[in-house]
Amino acid sequence: MSFSTVAVLLLTVLVTTFISGIFGMAGGVIFMGVLAALVPVATAMIIHGAIQIFSNGYRAFLWRAHIDWSVFRRYALGSGAAVALLFALSWRPDQQAVYILLGLTTLLVWLPKSVADLDIQKRYQAELAGFTVQALNTVAGVAGPLLDLFFVRTSLTRQTIVATKAVTQVLAHTVKIVFWSIPVIAAAGVGALPPWWLIVAAIPLSMLGTTLGGKVLEKMTDIDFKKWMKYLVTAVGAVMLIKAAGWI
Repeated sequence: MSFSTVAVLLLTVLVTTFISGIFGMAGGVIFMGVLAALVPVATAMIIHGAIQIFSNGYRAFLWRAHIDWSVFRRYALGSGAAVALLFALSWRPDQQAVYILLGLTTLLVWLPKSVADLDIQKRYQAELAGFTVQALNTVAGVAGPLLDLFFVRTSLTRQTIVATKAVTQVLAHTVKIVFWSIPVIAAAGVGALPPWWLIVAAIPLSMLGTTLGGKVLEKMTDIDFKKWMKYLVTAVGAVMLIKAAGWI
C-alpha cells in the first residue's frame, strides 16, 4: 500500500467521521466508496469493518447502561441465520456490485414510514432486522439506512436507541471482517490482511472527526438536520450508482 493511498484513506476517515458526526450516516457510505476505489474489495471491507467496530464499540461502552439486551439477543439470532446463508452461498460482490448496493441502500431514506411499518420491539422484527441488516452490511459494507427503519417507530429512549444500534453494529462489522478475511487468508496468508498500523492510525482521526461533527450538529435545527441529511445521503447514493455505471 503506497504512501499516497494511506494518506488519502486517513484523510477520508477524518472527513467521513466528521460527516457521520453531524448526520449519523452518509459518512460510512462515502468511506466505503473511497476504500473500494483504492484497494481490493476484500481489503476495503476489512479496513472499514475494523474502524467501525472501534467507533461503535466505544459508543456502546459509553452508553452500555442503556443497551436493550433483549433486542440485541433477538437481533443476534437473525444475524446468525444470515451468516449461515452467506457462507453457504459463498458469494462476494465485486467492485461494481458494491457500488450498486451502496447506491441502492442510501435510497432507503426516502421509503415512507407508512410503507415500512417496522419496529424492532415487535415480535419477530428484531430477528428480521438481524437477518436483513447483517446480510446487507456483509456484502455492501454498510446498512445504516436499513437499520434506522427498525428504530424510528420504537418507544425506546434516544439513549437506548444509540446504545442498542451501536452494539448491533459491533456484531455486524465483526461478522463482515471474518467473512471477508477467510478468502484473503486462504489465498495469500495472514500477511495479506491490511496492516494493523493503518487501523491504529485511523482510530484517533475517527474520534476527532466525530467530535468536530458533533459540535456542528449542536448548532443545527431539527428541520435543517432532516432536510440536509436526506439530500446528502441521496447525493452520495447517486454518485455510487454513477460510479457503478462507469461514468466516473
